[in-house]
Amino acid sequence: MDLLIRNAALPSGRTGVDIAIAGGRINAVGVALAVNAEQVIDAGGSLVTPPFVDAHFHMDATLSYGLPRVNSSGTLLEGIALWGELKPTLTQEALFARAMQYCDWAVARGLLAIRSHVDICDDRLLAVEALLQVKGRVAPYLDLQLVAFPQDGLLRSPRAFANLKRAIAMGVDVVGGIPHFERTMADGAESIRLLCEFAAEKGLRVDMHCDESDDPMSRHIETLAFHTQRLGMHGLVTGSHLTSMHSMDNYYVSKLLPLIREAGVAAIANPLINITLQGRHDSYPKRRGMTRVPEMLAAGIDVAFGQDCVMDPWYSLGSGDMLEVAHMGLHVAQMTGQDAMHACFMAVTETPARILGLGGYGLEPGCNADLVVLDAGCTVEAIRLRAGRRYVIRRGKIISQSPATQATLTLPGRPPSVDFRLRSE
Repeated sequence: MDLLIRNAALPSGRTGVDIAIAGGRINAVGVALAVNAEQVIDAGGSLVTPPFVDAHFHMDATLSYGLPRVNSSGTLLEGIALWGELKPTLTQEALFARAMQYCDWAVARGLLAIRSHVDICDDRLLAVEALLQVKGRVAPYLDLQLVAFPQDGLLRSPRAFANLKRAIAMGVDVVGGIPHFERTMADGAESIRLLCEFAAEKGLRVDMHCDESDDPMSRHIETLAFHTQRLGMHGLVTGSHLTSMHSMDNYYVSKLLPLIREAGVAAIANPLINITLQGRHDSYPKRRGMTRVPEMLAAGIDVAFGQDCVMDPWYSLGSGDMLEVAHMGLHVAQMTGQDAMHACFMAVTETPARILGLGGYGLEPGCNADLVVLDAGCTVEAIRLRAGRRYVIRRGKIISQSPATQATLTLPGRPPSVDFRLRSE
């Protein structure tokens, strides 16, 4: 064996587990495995999980905060306007450099798969070219899936559809859209039809920014579910944000959720950004803005959490830490039961991996040996502590590591260090 991890805790709750790795894949998982390995990691009861997965991000805009100016209102629409101001000054070199820096951050955080939307409304397609270059460069240590995203609206921007088709031909993986940003509700519905039919023809997945609004009448997710069902695209379509659902009446939602479930449409909430950008027109009480995560989970809909933005025109914070995303999602959705908190961990690991269609993801023999050893004993503790990443492993090779998190005290009469983990031993 190439690598053996001893005494691991798994997200399922199993403890005292060994994981044997050979040839970049998991060879065996069990208790007290009688194998030898070139390298051994003693997890010491720490949680070992498949890597974090970000199902919704904008890598073309990341780390551009303050360019060409700061979003003074902090609103979604000013962010879109700012991005429009920045686009003419973008260079492929700068886009590539910022994206590569972010990928380094991601890997150090155990985030080894990202679905990034890339704006295709710039006729030069500089961002597409830059991120395709990044995708190739980071492939040994990070899976980057790209979505052709018509930021300015498929029908609202004259050349958007032609550019989207060009981007797909260049190697972009997924068809994107933004129906609620079209000029009319009818145009929004028409954009969904056109994009879904194009994706079905090409055999591609779909991921649309959908109903990122406080308007309860923004109901494009219904249209997206309809065309998914009509075209037989079950399991291939995702609606991102879906924040208008937070403002819809309960009766309509009781009809909507079964439609989404029957169509096999997945949902992605972006807790850090949804709680920041939505409800801006409210006085008090203010709406939380994030979509109905617990209700969708109860209806059997796959729900993932995304980072969405890091230091860009829409959001000045962020670090690529998916445990921070899960932590915010837990609070905004009031998911504080043990099973609900565990579901929040799944929303940044297993569920987005399924939505992205990642092959070889998991902890079973035969899966890719892509693992993260966290300084926590279980999934809930990992979220509580935003646990340190002791080891990040890609295809059986350690690509990042750090010491266990422990605070050192210098207070008179107190112990020399404090461990924030709740250990049973």
